[in-house]
Amino acid sequence: MGADEPQFLVSSKPPRRRLAYRLADAGGDTDVGLIWLPGFLSDMESTKALALASWAEGRGVPMLRFDYSGHGLSDGDLEQAAIGDWLEETCAMLEILLAKTQRAIAIGSSMGGWIALLLARKLAKEGALARLAGLVLVAPAWDMTERLIFDRMSEEAKATLDRDGVFYEPSLYGDPYPITKRLIEEGRNHMTGTSPLAFDLPVRILQGMCDADVPWRHALALVERLSSTDVELTLIKDGDHRLSRDQDLSRLESTVAALLARAGAAQPESI
Repeated sequence: MGADEPQFLVSSKPPRRRLAYRLADAGGDTDVGLIWLPGFLSDMESTKALALASWAEGRGVPMLRFDYSGHGLSDGDLEQAAIGDWLEETCAMLEILLAKTQRAIAIGSSMGGWIALLLARKLAKEGALARLAGLVLVAPAWDMTERLIFDRMSEEAKATLDRDGVFYEPSLYGDPYPITKRLIEEGRNHMTGTSPLAFDLPVRILQGMCDADVPWRHALALVERLSSTDVELTLIKDGDHRLSRDQDLSRLESTVAALLARAGAAQPESI
């Protein structure tokens, strides 16, 4: 069964928001599903999300994808939201998926990679890490608000941010990004680079070496911070930040298939 029409979850904490999601419940016998975590200013209709949803449905693997508040079809003001809000929403969406299956592979793109790491760290602290079967991170923008945004800002941009509460960062992909003072300051509550990420999960990282937004050495530094020994980093020499070319999508699908196979949930068709 596909997910032609979006469904909505009303957040439990004020300000209440209607969060849009699509759940393809394949109805198979696998105990592992997929949850897609999009990047900043992306949504569940991105090229990678759609390609992976089609791939998962064709193989009988449940998959949930959703829009953070302030993104896509979900309610909320982007300029009022921050990492903690999106982590909380991710946890709520994981509950929906786990009502259909026992474990999940979290697949995070860019900022979604950071949120996937925060999700795993949170579950590990709660003694519930077994709810995850692994992480797949595409150009993971961990500690993005500080390391990849604030530290790169000019003094003039920082002064604008302090004065106006928002700075519009030029983007390679369309309209400028609204970077708010709240996004930066609240993001400091969720840093992952201050201590090792102590959770024992298989982690697969796909990183383009021509990525202008997330340098490939940023992904390499993440590998060093992960306590798990089951970590693989794939560097794509001519890959950009989006990694949405046909060959990139095939690599993503193969990576997810291999992790599903490792979890005993499915056999990959080709690796």
